[in-house]
Amino acid sequence: MLQEKFHIEFLMGNATQSSLWRMISQIDGLSEWFADDVTMDETESIYTFTWGKSQSQAEIIQIKPQTNIRYRWLDDDEDVYFEFRLRKLDLSGEMTLEITDFAEPDEKGDSIILWESQIEEMKRRLGV
Repeated sequence: MLQEKFHIEFLMGNATQSSLWRMISQIDGLSEWFADDVTMDETESIYTFTWGKSQSQAEIIQIKPQTNIRYRWLDDDEDVYFEFRLRKLDLSGEMTLEITDFAEPDEKGDSIILWESQIEEMKRRLGV
């Protein structure tokens, strides 16, 4: 079944751009909220994400430092990815975190709920 792209956006309050960037792009940041453990193969730039006894590997396919990072799961289609994008709101100065991901139509709601719970954990870790 074809996966559908979806976007969700989160207000990140008083979190700084650099602290958010660390959470979405660095091994130590990702392991605080996204996965139980994150490692990286330096030679191939492959990230290994571990949740309990389950593992998945991803590579960075696009990066613009302090702005956005796009990962692709190695076992997914070439055109399927997940992306984090940081944006500062002009009026309030607050940061937003925009997530783009893909899910099968009947799993989209569950995927959004999972992202919401993970971002809540990130906010808790950042004290937002």
